[in-house]
Amino acid sequence: MSTRSRAVLLGAMAAAAALTLSACGNGGTSGGGGNTNFVTGKDGIDTVAKGHRAAAPDLSGKTIDGKTLDVASYKGKVVVINVWGSWCSPCRAEAPYFASVSKDYASKGVQFVGINTRDTSTGSAVAFEKQNGIEYPSLYDPTGKLMLRFKKGTLNPQAIPSTLVLDRQGNVAARSLAALSEENLLKMIKPVVAEK
Repeated sequence: MSTRSRAVLLGAMAAAAALTLSACGNGGTSGGGGNTNFVTGKDGIDTVAKGHRAAAPDLSGKTIDGKTLDVASYKGKVVVINVWGSWCSPCRAEAPYFASVSKDYASKGVQFVGINTRDTSTGSAVAFEKQNGIEYPSLYDPTGKLMLRFKKGTLNPQAIPSTLVLDRQGNVAARSLAALSEENLLKMIKPVVAEK
C-alpha cells in the first residue's frame, strides 16, 4: 500500500471514529443555537427561570411496548424526559439512577418518560428497560423526529443521553445534554418539584 493510500485510509478511519463517538457521548453544552433562555450551571445542568420557559412540543406516539402515550396528559406533574438508546454506554450507566429516582419521586408528583431513539427495533429497547428495572413508559422514536420538535437549541440530536425536566405547566425548566449521576439527576428535579 502506498503512503498516500495509507494516509487516505487513516483519514477515513479517523473520520468514521469521530462520527461514531459523537453519536453517543457526553454531548457537550450546546443545544444547537436558538434563544432558549438556558443558563448554564454546574455539572452540565442548564436551567431556565420561571416566566422565561418555552412550552414542550407535542410528544405523543407509540411506546416501545406498543401502547399510545401523550406526554401532555401529565400536565400538573413535573415530567422528566430522558432521551436514550439501548446501544448507548452512557445510557446504560445512568439507567439504574433513573429507575430508582422515578420510583422514589412518583409519590411527589413526578412522572418519568423515556424517548428511545436510534434502536432499529423495540425488542432491544424493551430488554434494556427490563434489565435496568425501568417501569415508566418510553416513546419509540427510532429516527429522532420527537427530538426535532423541540425549540431550536433545546436538544442536540447527537447528545445521547439527554434529559429535560418539564414544570407542572409543561414548560422546559432544566436540561442536561450528558449522562447524569443520581446526585445530578436530583439536582435537576428538586428545584422544579419545590416550585409553587
